[in-house]
Amino acid sequence: MNNEMRPIVRAVDVRKSFGDFVALQGITLDIAVGEVLCVIGPSGSGKSTFLRCINQLETVTGGALWVDGELVGYRRAGNKLHALSENDIARQRLKTGMVFQRFNLFPHMTVLENVTEGPLRVQRRARDEVVQEAHALLERVGLAHKSDAFPIELSGGQQQRVAIARALAMRPQLMLFDEPTSALDPELVGEVLAVMRDLASSGMTMVVVTHELGFARDVATRVLFMDKGRIVETGDPATVLSNPSQARTREFISAVRG
Repeated sequence: MNNEMRPIVRAVDVRKSFGDFVALQGITLDIAVGEVLCVIGPSGSGKSTFLRCINQLETVTGGALWVDGELVGYRRAGNKLHALSENDIARQRLKTGMVFQRFNLFPHMTVLENVTEGPLRVQRRARDEVVQEAHALLERVGLAHKSDAFPIELSGGQQQRVAIARALAMRPQLMLFDEPTSALDPELVGEVLAVMRDLASSGMTMVVVTHELGFARDVATRVLFMDKGRIVETGDPATVLSNPSQARTREFISAVRG
């Protein structure tokens, strides 16, 4: 496949079970470079599990996932698949940055140290370059003045913006957001969404699990609705959010809007 045409993520019949519970029931999906895909759906529909499979925090039970043309979690030798080593999985994971509901910052490190830790320790990049880039990223998320603060001194919205800067510091090809505003007080949601809007407008490829339908309408290139581990509907934001073809999608959107 031509590199220019190759999707950054390709999922083919991806399945994931936890014991008897089937979280993903055959997800087939391509995500293009530069796309902003917003994934919506009720709790327990498999949205976060799918993100975690892309980032290899979960191992797929069936089907296959590729990120940047590379099979995730396995290598093929002849007709057999062999699980990758932890080192190879860590190398593959560098292609993606992930922002979680909870900020997961290191409490004993300053904001600047949180942002520089990965590039210095994992990527072993030059300190001067990493620090300079970290200051630029903190400026970008509006927190240049907080570089010496500790996480406990920040609001939830500020901590989440640091988490975004920390993920970007690893220079990922793809950013995954798992309901990044759901743990925030309502008045803090806007500042995080503003950073994400800026990121989307810069051309970053993003997959965003969210209940913020206004954000999805304004920023997404495509919206995907999941329910019970399946893709129910996908399309452009105006169609899926305003005139969905599936009754289950209409029911969900009506419930979210109240």
